[in-house]
Amino acid sequence: MSNMMRDSQIMAQTKDENLCYMSDMALELAQMADDSGLATLAYLFRMAALEASTANSVLAEPDDLPRQMTSH
Repeated sequence: MSNMMRDSQIMAQTKDENLCYMSDMALELAQMADDSGLATLAYLFRMAALEASTANSVLAEPDDLPRQMTSH
């Protein structure tokens, strides 16, 4: 059981590091797009960075997500 807990902790840490890396890369790309005069592309990269930075908090709290009801 402790191996499973350790593995899940390692996976969670890896996921967090990957999301942080994606957010950092998106911000760097946004800056490069801004420097090139591509404001719309820079905006999209900033939104991607925001999504990556907030994804971890959403993944960590699955009970807070609204449950969607289907008709069937």
